[in-house]
Amino acid sequence: MLVSKNFKLDRNQSTLDFLDVHIDKDIQVFVDPAALRSLKTDWGHHCVSLLQNYFDTVLTSIRNNQHAKARELLSCLSERNEFHIGYSKGRSRGHALGPISAANIWASLVKSKAATTGLLQDLEDTILFVDGFGPDMLSDAVCNIIRGPLIEYTQQSCLYYGIPLTPDVSSGPIWNPLSEEWEQSLISLPTTKHGPLIFIPKVIARIKQTYGSDDYYRHFLMPVLQQHHKDINSSLVHVLKSKKNKGVKKVYKKDLYEKYGADKIASAKLTNEHPAALTNYKATKKSQPSHPLDHIALAKLENIPAPDFSALLASVTAVQPGKAGATAYEHAIEKLLSALLYPALSFPVKQDEIHNGRKRIDITYVNTSKDGFFEWLSRNHSASHIYVECKNYGKEIGNPEIDQLAGRFSPSRGQVGILVVRSVAQKKTLLQRCKDTANDSRGFILVLDDADLKTLIGQRQAIIYGAGENALYQQFKALVS
Repeated sequence: MLVSKNFKLDRNQSTLDFLDVHIDKDIQVFVDPAALRSLKTDWGHHCVSLLQNYFDTVLTSIRNNQHAKARELLSCLSERNEFHIGYSKGRSRGHALGPISAANIWASLVKSKAATTGLLQDLEDTILFVDGFGPDMLSDAVCNIIRGPLIEYTQQSCLYYGIPLTPDVSSGPIWNPLSEEWEQSLISLPTTKHGPLIFIPKVIARIKQTYGSDDYYRHFLMPVLQQHHKDINSSLVHVLKSKKNKGVKKVYKKDLYEKYGADKIASAKLTNEHPAALTNYKATKKSQPSHPLDHIALAKLENIPAPDFSALLASVTAVQPGKAGATAYEHAIEKLLSALLYPALSFPVKQDEIHNGRKRIDITYVNTSKDGFFEWLSRNHSASHIYVECKNYGKEIGNPEIDQLAGRFSPSRGQVGILVVRSVAQKKTLLQRCKDTANDSRGFILVLDDADLKTLIGQRQAIIYGAGENALYQQFKALVS
């Protein structure tokens, strides 16, 4: 039973911003710290700050020989079932740190000296150097550390999608970066017969963690060790005698494994001696950020059909033009765009208030794109948010509608918007008005009518969308040319 079915949301994963998990068991995805770091949003920055603050507090306690405090900080990452992600079979159990595993992790941190030498800098480094700390445990630990922001996200999602909240539910341990302590309180959360739920934005879910101990040891640390032994001409160096490679020095990885071992303690010791390997590893991973799961991957994980874009468009075109259908039209457009423009645009807000409530924006999205048109847009223009105005008109769109959307822009919020309309009799004239707005430095407005939405759907289904050369990109080029 998925969350969407349990609460009768008339939506599935494609039109939901949060991960549509099962209410009684886990789906095999993880929250990756690297995914949070690549999320260039205020919410993402807040989460990363919490992770760093918590981990620094743990490491400082160990370095100051405050081991009881360190064990207590670790043990508060207790196993809980609200997230419903990970490797658990059957009913969700969680794999975060309980008292026993916390003591083991603490012992491994101390034994490897990773905590006291400055080798560990980020929470995800533990996967590389701390025995017993695997992908599932890291994901659950991350979820617990950012429990506060996830609770706020869950409450906002419930209001957005009409999910009932149950009052006076235990929050579980919430990390307070000011007091550097865990705190608990009674809060409101969605609940089922299996317990409370805390939602996770689907843009931060991954099939696997970015960091991996085997990947690091084999592909980054080993080459550094091979070169080191060549430089010192150690006994592990073999000089090839074949005619083709005569005189070439070779160091075999199997010999290095036999000499040093291949566990995480060995990896930590060797990395302290050869820090360039870790520097290269982190730089490589940062330059190759993982991407959010696409619709097909999510559908396979949840055993549901792929998004039906045609049905979503049909819901839009079924609304009769006119004021009476304005709310239904806005609702249908949000469902379509949330599916069609994912994962580039996320965290939707309807009727978003600005200027102390004097102005409202029909739909506001956060630009979370990693590639394609919206990523290019964020690099070259003020586009941290994308604003959508929905006009269920059966008449010509003119300057008032253009000026209304342009009035929502600002350098800090973003200066790109989408005006969604039913049809345009004089489209060339309307696009020229949008170009005039851009030339006057009042922002960039893209116009989509029913026919344009159909074109975008066709382009996405033809895998043209990912390259950025879609109808939105073409229209934007026309604005600035």
